[in-house]
Amino acid sequence: MQPKGLIIVLPLALAAALSLVLVSSDKMFSLAIILGALLLVVAFLSTRLSLYLLVFSMLLSPEFLIGNLTGGGGASGRGLTLRFDDLLLVVIGFVWLAKMATHKGGTPFLRTPLNGPIMFYIAAAGLATLIGVLGGRVKPMSGFFYWLKYYEYMFLYFMVVSAVMTKEEARRVVFASLVTCFVIVLFAIAQIPSGERASAPFEGEQGEPNTLGGYLVFMLAIVSGLLLTREAVANRLPLLLLLVAGTIGLMATLSRASFLAAGVLILGCIGFLAPRKPILMTMVLLGILSTPLWAPHAVKERVSYTFTQEQEEGQIRLGALRIDTSTSDRLRSWQQSFELWKKFPLWGTGVTGGPFLDAMYPRVLAETGLLGLVAFIVLIGSLFRTSITSYRLATDQFSRGIALGFLLGFLALLVHAIGSNTFLTVRIMEPFWLFAA
Repeated sequence: MQPKGLIIVLPLALAAALSLVLVSSDKMFSLAIILGALLLVVAFLSTRLSLYLLVFSMLLSPEFLIGNLTGGGGASGRGLTLRFDDLLLVVIGFVWLAKMATHKGGTPFLRTPLNGPIMFYIAAAGLATLIGVLGGRVKPMSGFFYWLKYYEYMFLYFMVVSAVMTKEEARRVVFASLVTCFVIVLFAIAQIPSGERASAPFEGEQGEPNTLGGYLVFMLAIVSGLLLTREAVANRLPLLLLLVAGTIGLMATLSRASFLAAGVLILGCIGFLAPRKPILMTMVLLGILSTPLWAPHAVKERVSYTFTQEQEEGQIRLGALRIDTSTSDRLRSWQQSFELWKKFPLWGTGVTGGPFLDAMYPRVLAETGLLGLVAFIVLIGSLFRTSITSYRLATDQFSRGIALGFLLGFLALLVHAIGSNTFLTVRIMEPFWLFAA
């Protein structure tokens, strides 16, 4: 497509959107059409502006459930959740690819160390799902849309790599992400008086505190990386305020998986400080050891609940200890995934081809088999090596601080994934892949 062709296609698309609005009697549908048309114009005029819109919408966009797209292997009850930034990403991506096509010699995907591992992971899951469809374990529409939604944030990675060309642009994107995080933190803190577990905006009636906790742990890692790196920022006070407020918001989620991940983040910070600032490291360590003295009662009660829940059916016993039903279910999911893997060792059941498992590693094994597990390990290893290399080869302190924060957050999320589908959760993975880019 030539540039003139793109200029012609855009008005035609807007005209088509207007005609749909005129003939439609559904107000919500008309509003969605108008919004999509406006996004199309913004994306056409400025990819960077649309990227900022995407950053601000990552956890601040409404979501809605589409039908009851279930798999064929007992995954009943899983609906496809769509959010405003899903629409935004599709529109921005379409225009971005069209722009790349109009530039002579332009390539949509710049070469990075992660291209191969990402494609390997996506292809492995896609192949497993296709085989699951052929085997009758996966419904085609269900498997396709879940597979597509799981990996849409990796498309964000490629887009950011291509769109953000200078360090100043990278700083602005990071600043926008931190502002978004601050808004989310204020929303979480505002929920504390209600007595309910904090969750992000627009997450439905039940909310997803575990998702918010994973997001906050990762963003607090980014903040910590900038604070631990000398001269990474000119003024540390806003970051310190965000660190304190974010910690309060994290505790308000009462997410045990997030607390465990935060512990890994703290250990990483202590390990970084030990040879450089032993006095500060000692102060941090003393603060952590005294946590039982100052932590809110709700947090201490939530942690102890793991072993103090009243006797109920479904609890796993370890000698005299009783493990609460939620943790017991997660432990059983590991055994359940192994049983499924023995039936489909190479390809797995396919995405949505098995029962819902609320833990990342057994889910990868069950749904994508040995091939998917190898692809996932390759991707994780590549991310780790790339973050280490970025830290060592950083040419300025700001970039070094971001690389350190990403590495700390990455390690924390690996632990968070023990009790959550962390690397399949879009609200965590969108900022993760944004910073990876």
